[in-house]
Amino acid sequence: MKRKLLFSGAAVVIIAAAILVLGACGQPAPTTPTPTPTPTPTTPAPATVALGGKLYDNWISAANVATPPGNSPLWATQTTNKRTGRDTWRCKECHGWDYLGKDGAYSKGSHLTSFTGVRSAATTKTIAELTAILKGSANSNHNFSTYLNDAQITALASFLKEGATIDEKQYIDYTTKKPKVADAAKGKGLYDSRCAACHGADGKTLNFGDAEEPEYVGTLALDNPWEFIHKVRFGQPGAPMPSAVEQNWSIQDILDILAHTQTLPGK
Repeated sequence: MKRKLLFSGAAVVIIAAAILVLGACGQPAPTTPTPTPTPTPTTPAPATVALGGKLYDNWISAANVATPPGNSPLWATQTTNKRTGRDTWRCKECHGWDYLGKDGAYSKGSHLTSFTGVRSAATTKTIAELTAILKGSANSNHNFSTYLNDAQITALASFLKEGATIDEKQYIDYTTKKPKVADAAKGKGLYDSRCAACHGADGKTLNFGDAEEPEYVGTLALDNPWEFIHKVRFGQPGAPMPSAVEQNWSIQDILDILAHTQTLPGK
């Protein structure tokens, strides 16, 4: 009798263990949480980048806002550039048309300041980080949110990220101011089909200077190829000039046009 009871007890234990094992087998295996994918940054629209390029050039004209009084508060931190008032608020006056500041085309002459370029920050920082800088996160004197709305600041940051990362030393001989590689004949075809309607075949229809000191598109191309490239890429603030970035022109297209435009009259 005792042996039967012992056997029955053992059988109960074995059956219970089996039930536990089977129950465990029936449970779903633990799963590893799926990591949330990092959102892929969206590429800004060409029109946004073009607007940002015009704001970099002259945000007062591009945004159609009043000129702030006096000099930019950052201007007092340099002593070599003697300009005052409106010019001191322009991004290009501090950081250059080639985005290299004191290390680029503005490394000498009347435009020289102690300010660095924007190319390094544009290359390494995100649009969100650049936007924060433009709102004064790194320096309260560099806060443009007082003058520009969020869309305009985002456009300026988008230009920096998408447009100011170009290394113009690869394309322009800084001594001769000529493009290193260009096809002037091809540039003439592009100029005649896209630019001549406003500037004239000889480039003298629009005079950016005055009668005594005229400045034509040929003058600009010869004297300041970096400004020429910037304005062709992004347009002229306050004017209905089309931008190359919105027409999907390559940098080589622009260099070809530059080579041709440098053959036009400068006076």
